[in-house]
Amino acid sequence: MSLSLLATICGFVTLGVLGTMAASFWRNPVQGLALTTHRAEMLPQVMADRYAAFAMLAIAVLLLGDLRFLAVLFALCAFMGFADGWIYARAGHPHLKHTFSGVLSVVALGVTLAALIAG
Repeated sequence: MSLSLLATICGFVTLGVLGTMAASFWRNPVQGLALTTHRAEMLPQVMADRYAAFAMLAIAVLLLGDLRFLAVLFALCAFMGFADGWIYARAGHPHLKHTFSGVLSVVALGVTLAALIAG
């Protein structure tokens, strides 16, 4: 087995784990917390780690200098912004910061896709 194949298998395993956790939280947030052993009172600290990880991902993407990766990053940021905005809006909470984050990410995605097309 080549190292490239092994790395790809690791990627699929990661996808499976992350997908399982996401599905668990979407189906039943309490079950999702239990599955991941997260504790609700510690979520602010967990969120700090998540934002730091995404910031490091942004640094890595910028250092790689590949507009395709940047487009993917902006698409993911748009998803997160709109998804969080939708969650808060449905619950009757302020959501504009999250929703606007999604809008800005779509604009950045559009600029990046235009740059890729222009070549």
